[in-house]
Amino acid sequence: MDSTSIELPNSEIESIRLQDGCLRVRFSQAILIKTMTGSSERTRWWQAGDLVLEGAELIGEPPAGPLVCAGGDIEDNVFTYRDMIPLPLSSRGHVGCDLGFRNTDARLRASANAIRLEMVDVAKYIEHIRSD
Repeated sequence: MDSTSIELPNSEIESIRLQDGCLRVRFSQAILIKTMTGSSERTRWWQAGDLVLEGAELIGEPPAGPLVCAGGDIEDNVFTYRDMIPLPLSSRGHVGCDLGFRNTDARLRASANAIRLEMVDVAKYIEHIRSD
């Protein structure tokens, strides 16, 4: 079985928009880490996509893009994903995000009742990550 996740640090965010309770975080380059079961090697890719939170309520003002993510948390009910987002992601319940960004103290904090990832096009290969 293969697994893929977005690595939040260094992922590039084009824009953050809240409209009618729908928060959309547009990744121009989300950094993906792909792992194949049984292999010690991983690969790094990039892909565009949106992190979508429905029924969203912001805590404070969202920062203006473009931004580079420094890391943060994605809340999915009883789970907290630190500095990563599993792919695929689609969940309802108590969800939210708390993201930090490079070169600013601004944060994106939101709670919502649904969260999902909508990836665009196909992932583009960057490099192999070899274990020493």
